[in-house]
Amino acid sequence: MYSLLIHFYAFIVAIISPFHKKARMMRLGQWKTNSILREKIDRKARYIWFHASSLGEFEQGRPMIEKIKAEHPEYKILLTFFSPSGYEVRKNYNGADVICYLPFDTPYRVKKFLNLANPAIAVFIKYEFWGNYLHELKKRGTPVYIISAIFRPDQLFFQWFGYPYRKMLYCFNHLFVQDQRSASLLAEYGITDVTVVGDTRFDRVLDVRNLARELPPVERFVTEEDGSRRLTLIAGSSWPQDEAILIPYFNEHPEMKLIIAPHEIHREHLMYIESLLKRPSVRLSEVIQDKSLMAGKDCLIVDSFGLLSSIYRYGTIAYIGGGFGAGIHNTLEAAVYGIPVLFGPRYQKFKEARDLIAVGGGFSVSDKQAFFNKMDELLTYHEVLEASGESAGNFVSGNTGATEKILKEFPL
Repeated sequence: MYSLLIHFYAFIVAIISPFHKKARMMRLGQWKTNSILREKIDRKARYIWFHASSLGEFEQGRPMIEKIKAEHPEYKILLTFFSPSGYEVRKNYNGADVICYLPFDTPYRVKKFLNLANPAIAVFIKYEFWGNYLHELKKRGTPVYIISAIFRPDQLFFQWFGYPYRKMLYCFNHLFVQDQRSASLLAEYGITDVTVVGDTRFDRVLDVRNLARELPPVERFVTEEDGSRRLTLIAGSSWPQDEAILIPYFNEHPEMKLIIAPHEIHREHLMYIESLLKRPSVRLSEVIQDKSLMAGKDCLIVDSFGLLSSIYRYGTIAYIGGGFGAGIHNTLEAAVYGIPVLFGPRYQKFKEARDLIAVGGGFSVSDKQAFFNKMDELLTYHEVLEASGESAGNFVSGNTGATEKILKEFPL
């Protein structure tokens, strides 16, 4: 049944690919995988295969990839992605020796991929559970691990009908999980090769903060003539539902500036943002071409990818998008800079967001009025702003070290 569903999914992707950009990129990318492996895999080398669904999971695995690369040159790294949003951004990442798409999880494709890649060790990141890959790796005797995993009782594995899917979990040689709740849940089903290590994303965001790029256009935007920093809200990975509540507040508060980095930067979305603004704005691409365009502007629209994790350093408060849709984006990228983090109501599946709220560094807003009220509180009471920012920064720094814990028990 599982393989049938995967075949059906692959068929749907093929059908819609002429009309859907991401589906087209995925299909073309998977079609190239075998030729990439034939050309680039060194048959004499030993590869550790890391698989990430998308960019977020890659960032979780990145600290471990780079540690192994630096400390264990006897291994090479194979990195695969399932989503174009991961592969297309990191296809030239120099921390891996071979990078490609992961073919669909059908028995024939799985065997073809593993025959060509021949990994010595396989590492899946967070939510990646592909039954045919896992069972074939186990059959071949290839050690397989999952890192930064987190489990909840409502997941498919733990339902009364979930045994066929729960069998995937028995394929792992070891599971490195984020919290004790996950370990206890797995133990109820006889899965005990488990270690609680925390989340490697904390290590990654700390690395990013320490290596954050200076961005002169953004620096100029937030700096007053006397050299002081203007109070600035950074809206990261925003969607229209987020922009509909935060831009009206910005319009009414001339004392603050806004830097908005939307999740999608196509023409229509950028024009939608500009239609909501009642104060002068400029796009980052325009400023880069002509510095004079920044004069008198109160809102900077970031119309390029890859800068957001460095931009948060210039903020007073951060708002993370996605919480009025499928779920919030990366809160830790902002919290690491010691600023309060706001987000929408759909955060329950994200442990780091729940924990951030618990320590007073993060705040969920359920609607426009709740956002207005929280912003008023933070801007009116400086001690609240300062304390919540400090709590956010301490929360991140206090939860680092997962990568080292994993590597202590990893068979290298």
